[in-house]
Amino acid sequence: MSKAGEGARGWFGPRSIEVPCTIEIEQSFDSFHAHAIPEGVVLRPGDRVIVHNAPDHVEFGTVTSYQTRATVLRAGPLTRFWTEFSAIAELTELYHCGFEPKDHVTFQDHLPQEQAA
Repeated sequence: MSKAGEGARGWFGPRSIEVPCTIEIEQSFDSFHAHAIPEGVVLRPGDRVIVHNAPDHVEFGTVTSYQTRATVLRAGPLTRFWTEFSAIAELTELYHCGFEPKDHVTFQDHLPQEQAA
């Protein structure tokens, strides 16, 4: 049985849940960002959120907040596993930053060719 606001899971499609959503948008000199915060649902790896009736323009210098609806598309087990696996793999790439000992790196190595001579 489905909960209120919850769509049925199809054979090949994800389960969808309709939830209230708060959109916070700031466009100013200091920041340019937007956050969509679905309410009453915990997002898990691989889930997708579709925000309905989001504003398409915000004036410069304003910070606004809107109440609207969003559809959360739940990921299946395979998509969830793949999302978690690829996130860990991408995180481990940060460990391979290529730090070298100081005795191998000199200031001359970082100068343009005309200044190094």
